[in-house]
Amino acid sequence: MEKFTPLTAKAVPVNRSNVDTDAIIPKQYLKSIKRSGFGVYLFDAWRYLDEGDLDTDVSTRRINPDFELNQARYQNASILLAGENFGCGSSREHAAWALADYGIRAIIAPSYAEIFYNNCFKNGLLPIRLPASTVSRLIADVESGASQAITVDLANQCVQAGGQTLPFEVDGFRKHCLLNGMDDIDLTLQYAQDIKTFEQNRRRQAPWLFVDIV
Repeated sequence: MEKFTPLTAKAVPVNRSNVDTDAIIPKQYLKSIKRSGFGVYLFDAWRYLDEGDLDTDVSTRRINPDFELNQARYQNASILLAGENFGCGSSREHAAWALADYGIRAIIAPSYAEIFYNNCFKNGLLPIRLPASTVSRLIADVESGASQAITVDLANQCVQAGGQTLPFEVDGFRKHCLLNGMDDIDLTLQYAQDIKTFEQNRRRQAPWLFVDIV
């Protein structure tokens, strides 16, 4: 997993509350268990004027020019600004995969659904909670063009935008994992030698557990 370093980037607003995971990545794309390739389907029903699936050539689909991700000023944005209860609905981890594959590294919203919030950290995304009034102001600044870029500094736990420094809270363990680019597999591999030693000892202590069944 990529380390989360200080990020200064464009932000794209999706100024809606209760955006569920089916809006983030619709059900027809859940057939694949790869973590890549979902970015082109992010917010699919809002982003395109026709329905697609994994077998549809995206280049042939009709773009919705009114949706923020399709507007030139928001291209290559790496920060997403959203409303209350972002990521509600089903627990599909594909939602985090789609955001990450699109290029989103940080999300700023007043609140999140808990499972989605946890999935973000496991996939290199930083979900930041800020007061609703603060997020509304950030969205207004971005939409008006007053704020060209936002800086997210995880190490110092702050967002810098429009000349303001906005502190945020994050769990220390999750912060450590993001800063060091460690997912659950990386965390386990830290103890690879301990696991190997345990298995060797267990094999000596209870050899009958390791007999091959014919």
